[in-house]
Amino acid sequence: MNLWKLMNRKEDPGIYQEKDGHLVRTLRVRDFLALGVGTIVSTSIFTLPGEVAALHTGPAVAISCVVASIVAGMVAFAYAEMAAAMPFAGSVYSWINVIFGEFWGWFSGWALLAEYLIGMAFISSGLSANLRALIAPLGWKLPAALANPLGVNGGMFDLVALLAILLAAFLVSFGVSKASRVENVLVVVKVMAILLFVFVGLTVIKKANFIPFIPHYRPTAHGPFGGWQGIYAGVSMIYISFLGFDTIASNSAEAVNPQKTMPRGIIGSLLIAVVLFVAVSLVLVGMVPYQQYLNSAEPVGYALRKTGYGHIATIVQSVAILGMFTALIGLCMASSRLVYSFGRDGMIPKGLGKLNDDHRPANSLWTVAVIAIIISAFIPFSFLTQLVSAGTLIAFMFVSLGIYRLRPREGKDIADPAFKMPWYPVLPLLAFLGSLAVFWGLDVQAKKYMLIWSLIGILIYLLYGIRHSAMNKKLTN
Repeated sequence: MNLWKLMNRKEDPGIYQEKDGHLVRTLRVRDFLALGVGTIVSTSIFTLPGEVAALHTGPAVAISCVVASIVAGMVAFAYAEMAAAMPFAGSVYSWINVIFGEFWGWFSGWALLAEYLIGMAFISSGLSANLRALIAPLGWKLPAALANPLGVNGGMFDLVALLAILLAAFLVSFGVSKASRVENVLVVVKVMAILLFVFVGLTVIKKANFIPFIPHYRPTAHGPFGGWQGIYAGVSMIYISFLGFDTIASNSAEAVNPQKTMPRGIIGSLLIAVVLFVAVSLVLVGMVPYQQYLNSAEPVGYALRKTGYGHIATIVQSVAILGMFTALIGLCMASSRLVYSFGRDGMIPKGLGKLNDDHRPANSLWTVAVIAIIISAFIPFSFLTQLVSAGTLIAFMFVSLGIYRLRPREGKDIADPAFKMPWYPVLPLLAFLGSLAVFWGLDVQAKKYMLIWSLIGILIYLLYGIRHSAMNKKLTN
């Protein structure tokens, strides 16, 4: 068989059902809602709206939120149908493997892994910075060597980031049902803190801060500001905020009644997140002139202190740290399931695709944790953060187009799902074009780093995966 045929060989969905059958199905709709909201509504809701308003949109940041959520929502419909039809561990990787072929599954899964690993590192470091800032007034301060990555301000490694990832992995190691209970409680607390900010902020909103709602366009050193050009730049920047719903799909092999729980969890968590993001965005720009959020790492706390609510700022920022931890749990669960699925299929060493005596992918979990710790605690990674959006958008494009390959097979060799993407065949194309438009709006550096990451993935496939693939057994039988 030639190389092209090897790359395009498709996995039998029945094989994945058999391989994942040992995973325990314990997650219900409430667990997926908490997982999705916990991952989506994380660091970004407390930072990005103010930053986007100052850099690109002015008060119109809420429009960027809505547009970004519409694009994400269209993709979420595709995810919901895929997850209901094929509730396999590994989500995009496994789905694309079945409907497009092995190489394309690996390529899209590898792109998604960038989101999970860099996302874990990004969130853990953000948690570390916020926690250290919160305890600094108490006179508690870590030495520089333990507070910064190697080579940054005299740092050796970020101790708090390291401990945060270890704690998240430790919780997940007890099983997703136990981790989800912790997640559920923390998410409720986080949403209450966000609502507290919104209700308090509404009492000090000034109408003048919204005028003009869409400032006139002008080019700046940071890119376009104002007009629809600024709103478009804001969409590409804030889109990272709505990426967490895909972490739900990675755990679909552990869902109770995935035909119903997966669509409800994916779409429901995104809807909740959108409402919260738009509310926070509007209140933020109404409390304080948006120009004051430039270079502010914590605009929510700044706005509360500026309007005389310093004590509430402390409460909200404390809960924000818990919110970041919920996102860390979600990404830890999703990334370990994705790496497990790679190992399950022989694309990487098969030891990473084995389950322990409790039917949990412990090997992949701790491997992911160690890699994320290396990135966050030892390597300055700020230049890689846009990989989170770039990698996920590639996976989103594959899933959107994948609906056209999925539909003809539903009810045949693939289950006919109870939920289907509406307005077929138009909506899958719009979801693809929307994701492509957002990807196009990313800066050149993000695209360059995604190219490097992709080339590494292709080399791994050609040098290891294609020779050790579990599908090779079919060729020899």
